[in-house]
Amino acid sequence: MAMAEIKIENVVASTKLAESFDLNKIVEEFEEAEYNKKKFPGLVYRVKNPKAAFLVFTSGKIVCTGTKSVENVHTVINMIAKKMREHGIPTLDKPDIRVQNIVASADLGSELNLNAIAIGLGFENIEYEPEQFPGLVYRLDEPRVVVLIFSSGKLVVTGGKSPEACMEGVDKVRQQLESMGML
Repeated sequence: MAMAEIKIENVVASTKLAESFDLNKIVEEFEEAEYNKKKFPGLVYRVKNPKAAFLVFTSGKIVCTGTKSVENVHTVINMIAKKMREHGIPTLDKPDIRVQNIVASADLGSELNLNAIAIGLGFENIEYEPEQFPGLVYRLDEPRVVVLIFSSGKLVVTGGKSPEACMEGVDKVRQQLESMGML
């Protein structure tokens, strides 16, 4: 059977963009920014192309979420850094950008019997409580990802630090299901 294609749904990354930020100055300069210290300690700033959202903290750290690729993370972080510098807000020249989590989806293309899969995979690495959640939660050690398996044959992979880790997780699940005769 061919490898299942994965679709990246969300990439979360973080970096230290400065030694510190004055969030009040940023909210004044960036008209789209939202900052309410009583509700949340960070400033929220969204961009449309490529689509992303930033959480900006006084510590100089930022979290970027909502992009659909690792390349887009780098693009939008460089964009926000450039915009900050244009507004007189100093940033580090070469921030160390770290991908924290990738969420991806895939479709195995066939209906699955989750009860049989739960028994076949063994109960050490899975959680399956259909009354509480319709998917089977499968925690892989290698790669370190969590794969949600649904009876529709759809998979959601989370916890990956790279697209390759997500793809490897999907392939591992597909191979295990094939070897158990469940695909």
